[in-house]
Amino acid sequence: MKLPFLSLLTIGLLFNSCAQTPQIKERKQVVDQITTKFELQDFLKENKELDAAVDKVFASLDDTAIVAQLIMPAVGRLGQEKATIDQHIKNRIIGGVLMLNGTKEGFTSWIKDFEQQNKNYGNLPFLYSADAEPSLVNRKITGATLVKKANEMKSIDEVRTCAQTISKDLNDIGINYNFSPVVDMSPNATVGFRSFGAVPANIIPWSGAFIEETQKQGIIATAKHFPGHGLVSGDTHKSLQVIDGELKEIQNYPPLITQGVLSIMVAHIAVQNNAKYQTNGLPATCSKTIVTDLLKNEMGFKGLIVTDAMNMGGVVAVPECAYKAVAAGCHIVLMPVDAKKAHAEILQNYRKDAAFKAQVDAAAKKVIRMKIAMGLLQKS
Repeated sequence: MKLPFLSLLTIGLLFNSCAQTPQIKERKQVVDQITTKFELQDFLKENKELDAAVDKVFASLDDTAIVAQLIMPAVGRLGQEKATIDQHIKNRIIGGVLMLNGTKEGFTSWIKDFEQQNKNYGNLPFLYSADAEPSLVNRKITGATLVKKANEMKSIDEVRTCAQTISKDLNDIGINYNFSPVVDMSPNATVGFRSFGAVPANIIPWSGAFIEETQKQGIIATAKHFPGHGLVSGDTHKSLQVIDGELKEIQNYPPLITQGVLSIMVAHIAVQNNAKYQTNGLPATCSKTIVTDLLKNEMGFKGLIVTDAMNMGGVVAVPECAYKAVAAGCHIVLMPVDAKKAHAEILQNYRKDAAFKAQVDAAAKKVIRMKIAMGLLQKS
């Protein structure tokens, strides 16, 4: 006897639902078992309990969900439609979202909805990011409290108050990851007004103050744009820019790393005429020399390394740029042109290359560690 098409479809959906249920239950149970309370500052510390919690959560994930931790698309007026993010959540291919140009109320509502979907599908909670720099936040998040631009501030106390004000708004919305401060020098027209570099001597102490106050509020701060965007002449949004010779701006990073900044963003900037740090025509985001050899090994940075937006002119023409960025040592691929494609190219290489698989596993564990340290996986 032939079953009607609708019946076959119903059986298929029921079978698929049943097949997914054990995985979803397992992930939910693992999250529920994390009863130890961790704090943001635990992320960079030696902590065996936190290590064990990370391993427990990681062991509950399949390879699709492991790779997903590394993918962070954008939603909002200059990002994807919400429906697209909803589909990515259903397909389990992303681990966070950049809230890009929208309203305070709209972003708050979306984040609540995204997290409800994550619970329904058994996904890990997301990292939610924003370009909430003093110079951009009032344009990026309509309804955020008005603050001075970075290059208009007159004292370190103003910087601290500004960081507190921005962080309060972000916490109200549900955003837990701020791509700020800009620690570039001021000459570049694209980034100069966004840094504290109007007085060069202020860059490190004022950036440090912004980072300290942000992270006190339970939000990840990000020093950017490594290895330095302030002394190049062009705009990486439009095309690949080049540091010719010495890396003069990397001196801004060691003090902030020592202080405990939790995240660093790498720029789409190539390096030439530098025997040690040559990138061979690739942007720094896709260069193991810059990300792993310099930032991780030489500078000892142990935090999250995020790419600048991967839809920018400085990187978009690089074949398999998402894969190359992760291979270089980045932990989060920000705003890929196509999140589904980025996930697929990373997953494909993950399944066939043992060394790359180990690298992805380590990156995913880094993201999971941050989520646990922030209390996102805490039993409620």
